[in-house]
Amino acid sequence: MIDDYKVDDCFREAMCIEAQRIFDTCSERDCIPDLCVVLDPGSCLSECMTIVKTRCVDVSNVCIAVDSVPFKNGYYSVDITYTFRLVMDAYEQTCTDEAVTLKGTAVWNKRVILFGSKGNIKTFTSEDDSSGETDRCCRIVNMPKVTVSVVEPIALETKIECINLKSELAPVRGIVVTLGLFSVVQLTRPVSILIPTYDYCIPDKECCAPAETPCQVFERIEFPTEEFFPSSGKKCRSEPQPEHSDDYGFDPDDDAPQVG
Repeated sequence: MIDDYKVDDCFREAMCIEAQRIFDTCSERDCIPDLCVVLDPGSCLSECMTIVKTRCVDVSNVCIAVDSVPFKNGYYSVDITYTFRLVMDAYEQTCTDEAVTLKGTAVWNKRVILFGSKGNIKTFTSEDDSSGETDRCCRIVNMPKVTVSVVEPIALETKIECINLKSELAPVRGIVVTLGLFSVVQLTRPVSILIPTYDYCIPDKECCAPAETPCQVFERIEFPTEEFFPSSGKKCRSEPQPEHSDDYGFDPDDDAPQVG
């Protein structure tokens, strides 16, 4: 990316900028067992269906709530609520029946405690009236910014079980899933830092449409050999060959190898 700009090695000045400093972060590997799936209207799990498989699952929404931890200055509890959307295939018998598509939603909560520093200030800008949250005493306190990054979850197991629902008096047949989820949680605050500057970023790359035809562009693409013949991942150690040798490692000056 830096190659697209003209870079001057001459130091200009020290400049103060505002950036989001990461005060604390954690990476999570969560295995979520036996998560109940609430089926959408129109998706029905009949008594004849005995097997269910998850076709795809993704995170449709993440709700975040931040609160300061009492008696632990600068620490915050982060409550995260994940909403998962699932598409499943249900069968009466495996390998003999056509699948019935079922769709549903699952919700899961977790809490982490991270250090986010202390900010006893109110921030006013031209865009917002104020920046902060109201505490128990109805005062505006400056909370850190929370960022949650997730990859698509992995469906580890899907099965039919008798589950207890709040809307039902007796257990009913339902779908439970076990999911694997990778996530990264960060607490950041805006800070002013001093950095050395060299010059403004002046792009050296011209914005021009390619004059080549689509076929000419395709001809420059390298053939995807790995897609057809995946490598084993093992690297062969190359050994020095004799200076005068053929493709099989034999020196033409030596006697021919004896066979038999």
